[in-house]
Amino acid sequence: MFAGELTQGGWIRGQVPGGTVSARIGDQVIAVAPDGQFFAAFDRDAGPHATLVATTADGRTVETPVSIAPRAWQIERVNAPLRPGNASPEEFARRREGELARIVAARLRDTGSEGWRQGMTWPAAGRISGRFGSQRIYRGGEAGSYHSGLDIAGGSGATYVAPADGVVVLAAADEPFSLEGHLLILDHGNGLNSAFLHSSALLVREGERVRQGQALGRIGATGRASGPHLHWSLVWRGSRLDPLLFLPPR
Repeated sequence: MFAGELTQGGWIRGQVPGGTVSARIGDQVIAVAPDGQFFAAFDRDAGPHATLVATTADGRTVETPVSIAPRAWQIERVNAPLRPGNASPEEFARRREGELARIVAARLRDTGSEGWRQGMTWPAAGRISGRFGSQRIYRGGEAGSYHSGLDIAGGSGATYVAPADGVVVLAAADEPFSLEGHLLILDHGNGLNSAFLHSSALLVREGERVRQGQALGRIGATGRASGPHLHWSLVWRGSRLDPLLFLPPR
């Protein structure tokens, strides 16, 4: 039994059958809470079909098919270069390797947070200036990867807050990352995490446990950004998700 957003970039929450000892969706293992609740999600490029599989203590398997609706993605033009600053490709690659290693390590941390159970709230007020899944074309016509989050133009220096409970697993407060600027990653548990990019300042530290609605940082334009905004991305076990599908209308 489950419910959610059954579309590319979407998610489900549900209850596994009684006696379940393990579960997966496709090849991806699902963590099951002691009360039988689970969370799973669908990548931006997920195919049209998936299967939820629960294995019980007596060796039975319960299979449930899931249909995943496709989406049409927008093309977005951005007045910023594909490669930041004046660094050579070699210099950028060296710096980026270390940054990516930190991001990967942060997203693999299991803090035991239960924010994944909550309905999420908006992290900031402001106009939506960039949508998840759109393909970005940078200055000079160079194509980049698709837009992996939701951009909110909330005004320079405005405070953004935690959309759900979590634990801070990365806070680049001192030295901004080359692309993300002052980056903050929040673990919501069960493989789900939020990343907040381009901050002008961070108000929490690594290891800090935060509550839904707690102030996390201030909106800025650090890293590769064409202007002040909050870029918020959601990832579940490597799958990129659409934050709008987690939020109430406003």
